[in-house]
Amino acid sequence: MKSLLPGATLGVMGGGQLGRMFVHAAQRMGYFTAVLDPDENSPAGRVSHHHVRADYLDELGLAQLSGHAEAITTEFENVPAGAMARLAEHRPVAPGAKAVAIAQDRTEEKAHFTRCGVRCAPYAAITSEEDIARAGDDLLPGILKTSRLGYDGKGQARVATRAELRAAWQNLGRTDCVLEKMLPLAFECSVVVARGRDGAMVHLPVQRNLHRNGILAVTEVHEQCIAPAQAQQAVAATRAIAQGLDYVGVLCVEFFGLEDGSLVVNEMAPRPHNSGHWSIEGADVSQFELQVRTLAGLPLVQPRQHSPAIMLNLLGDLWFREAGRELTPDWAGVLALPGTHLHLYGKLSARPGRKMGHLTVTGPSLEAVRATALQAAQCLGIDPF
Repeated sequence: MKSLLPGATLGVMGGGQLGRMFVHAAQRMGYFTAVLDPDENSPAGRVSHHHVRADYLDELGLAQLSGHAEAITTEFENVPAGAMARLAEHRPVAPGAKAVAIAQDRTEEKAHFTRCGVRCAPYAAITSEEDIARAGDDLLPGILKTSRLGYDGKGQARVATRAELRAAWQNLGRTDCVLEKMLPLAFECSVVVARGRDGAMVHLPVQRNLHRNGILAVTEVHEQCIAPAQAQQAVAATRAIAQGLDYVGVLCVEFFGLEDGSLVVNEMAPRPHNSGHWSIEGADVSQFELQVRTLAGLPLVQPRQHSPAIMLNLLGDLWFREAGRELTPDWAGVLALPGTHLHLYGKLSARPGRKMGHLTVTGPSLEAVRATALQAAQCLGIDPF
């Protein structure tokens, strides 16, 4: 396809915060935008030039989006792959339906990692009582995860015995699952890559992540966050995974760092990722500008990090620090700290566990950034890290 230059309209399936930040990046670069999302108050829909309020499989809605947009992406991995395939009959779509479908199924995803020569944790597919009986003892203790639709710690359970495995599978609705062996973890990290239709590929620096209750809490990006050899391994593995999919767009791959110094891949997301939000202020090209460039067929340049960065996820729990009362967090206190960048996603109501925004801290040195980030965390009631 020819490059779509500013003035064209770019579309996105999904109206959440990732779509909102894509829309902001596209508009800053001079593009018009169109969003398809059924929620009339979706964060991205409220700031886009066009908002198609329809279900993701609604034929009329898909036709309307195709009528507005000259190329279309997605902001969440659970958009129906069939909808992406339908859109691709009329418009360039990135990522493609095949990549989205693989990312939606943990069993297919792990098979793809293996084909690409990237190591994942030992696992077994669990689809029946017979699979439970056949699962090797070496996979216990493990984590049972639904093959589809699990995210942020949902759809999974830790199991130590075969009886617990059977009970967990029953509790998850006897749906298709994957049993993964629990490994001795030292840290978690992620890599964001962008790949164009011409095969050109660039990446953000490796991001070290801290999860709490299955939800990303803190991301750190600086030279000391991960050993150089591990960082090189993570980047090479992510590039291989993207290459193996003939991927077009922004892709994030998450890894576990083990106590023996090795890495295993956890999962991938065919879109920008929560752990890459720091790049809006901490790099000269953000993950959302990379998404715009890959969708529009523009040249890709290697992003340059110009400041150490720490990102804090802002969950709805911060609004309910006092039992029975909803209180607005102390934004003024946070913004009085040097190098703080507040992003709130425009969601109309807060609730525990809901991603309401993020705070990125940048500064001249890691020491300064860490000190400020810890001050901000204390101000907001976030546990230190």
